[in-house]
Amino acid sequence: MPDIIQLLPDSVANQIAAGEVVQRPASAVKELIENSIDAGADKIQLIVKDAGKSLIQVIDNGAGMSVTDARMCFERHATSKIRKAEDLFAIRTMGFRGEAMASIAAIAQVELKTRRHEDELGTCITIEGSEVLSQEACSANTGTSISIKNLFYNTPARRNFLKSNSVEMRYIIDELQRVALAHPEIFFTLHHNGQEVYHLPGTTLKQRIIHLFGNNYNERLVPVEEDTSVINLRGFVGKPEYAKRTRGEQFFFVNNRFIKDAYLNHAVLMAFKELLPEDTFPLYVLFIDIDPSKIDINVHPTKTEIKYQDEQTIYAIIRSAVKRSLGRYNITPSLDFDQENSIEHLVTPIPIEEIVPPTISFNPNYNPFNNDRQVAHDAPVYKSASDYRSSPIPSNWDTLYEITKKDVNIQQQVYEEKSIAVDEQELNKASERQLFQLQNRFILSQIKSGFMLINQQAAHERILYERFLQQLQNHSGVSQQSLFPESVTLNSSDFELLKELLPDIRALGFDIREFGKNTVVVEGVPADLNNASENEILEQLLEGFKNNQSILKLDKRDNLARSLARNAATKAGVKMSLEEMNELIDQLFACQMPNVALNGKLVITTFTLNELLERFEK
Repeated sequence: MPDIIQLLPDSVANQIAAGEVVQRPASAVKELIENSIDAGADKIQLIVKDAGKSLIQVIDNGAGMSVTDARMCFERHATSKIRKAEDLFAIRTMGFRGEAMASIAAIAQVELKTRRHEDELGTCITIEGSEVLSQEACSANTGTSISIKNLFYNTPARRNFLKSNSVEMRYIIDELQRVALAHPEIFFTLHHNGQEVYHLPGTTLKQRIIHLFGNNYNERLVPVEEDTSVINLRGFVGKPEYAKRTRGEQFFFVNNRFIKDAYLNHAVLMAFKELLPEDTFPLYVLFIDIDPSKIDINVHPTKTEIKYQDEQTIYAIIRSAVKRSLGRYNITPSLDFDQENSIEHLVTPIPIEEIVPPTISFNPNYNPFNNDRQVAHDAPVYKSASDYRSSPIPSNWDTLYEITKKDVNIQQQVYEEKSIAVDEQELNKASERQLFQLQNRFILSQIKSGFMLINQQAAHERILYERFLQQLQNHSGVSQQSLFPESVTLNSSDFELLKELLPDIRALGFDIREFGKNTVVVEGVPADLNNASENEILEQLLEGFKNNQSILKLDKRDNLARSLARNAATKAGVKMSLEEMNELIDQLFACQMPNVALNGKLVITTFTLNELLERFEK
């Protein structure tokens, strides 16, 4: 029997490795930008077309490469970052594996132009499918320019699995945001299809956060800083009132490398315990500086997972530091018994001799129930109760009660007539259905076999969900025009998502048009929405859509209808009138699935008379 085990060709091995390193265009963007940072660049330009499917180009002003290095960088396991195994535990650079360039060259058409500061001419290399097509001297700027064209051109299965341009562009923006936050001192630009998406000059971390997410974040940030023998922690957390329903704005960096760590994320959430609304997540951008010998970053090809020697101590430090910062900036109540200006020092005692008893002046002959409202001008005015008790009794004292009794009887008669009219009207409405509202959360309705309880919020969500879904299918959404159109500025990621959803959003009744960079003008909203601001409506809609997309993996229209229904529904705790309860029940039982809430739980539950009797017989 012949031997069956063979050594794979380098081209095949590179394509296999590319499946781990380069999963989508955003993965290539991450690897190229990290190489530019390691080269010492302080200005990095990113240019993409068709969300990176047609072109990804990264231009930097870093150190550049020699002729030999330019050729060697495309070989597997060729790197300038480490020399021996011990270097893995002293890594301060972004890359170290030496797989990225070889993997990219195996699945794309790559052109590299590079020149060092001391060289007069640069080097130009063209590679396609791991095969070097040309290498020659050329005129080039100082630094490196890498162009990746037709990503996955020779692996069509992987290319077919790519999402739409809007989705892939959001992944690219996410990767750029992470690198830009880790290196605020570097100047970044991003152009997509000829339009500038980001222009980020070198600045401080706080300004970089504001440039990325919007000017309104200036008032949302709380600084965090803690230096210990284990780690040095710095960064910012968001105020609890600005927490969102998605985890999108949560960033952990270890030695300036973005990581994903659920354990450390839990430490931050515990610091916000009892401060956050239910199912919301705070903003945080936190940097951990730690000795590289105490961590292992060689865990996953994407280098977003790290192992720690003492993660419990790091957990405790992060939790206490965040909690202390929230208390220091008056986000949480704190008591400091060592303050010089204590309560006793702040209170100025009032001398006893300055206290003067109050005096009351009144007219005993004044009758508030007298129709003519005539008061004797010469009536005596008493300044104390003792003066009044010693005064003579008025001559008309016996008529005061008769006047009062007469007026009260007339008012009582009018009130009873109005109450009878209202009660008759309410009884006529309730004659068909007896309804009660419990704790402003549930609607109780009597039925023949007993009674049923309806969750008012879940019921309204079901009604609006099916209504919005039908509007999306028929493009029949009704728009309520705004008297004054409002401009809404979003961050780049949310703006790309909004552009993708714009046709369906307009079908729901939104009247929106693009207006400049990352800005839209809202001229109308669906008539079913509450009286909320356009900015708040759009933000809640996009946050709900992203949350459903990451958890439930829903269809786009189903996701959109579900998100809008949850934001627009009547919430628990809202008092409803009898007419509103009747209307809600009528609309609920007209739905296709009235018993099932959007979260899969029950909307309606019934209690039979026998069940009630059994409870009293126990």
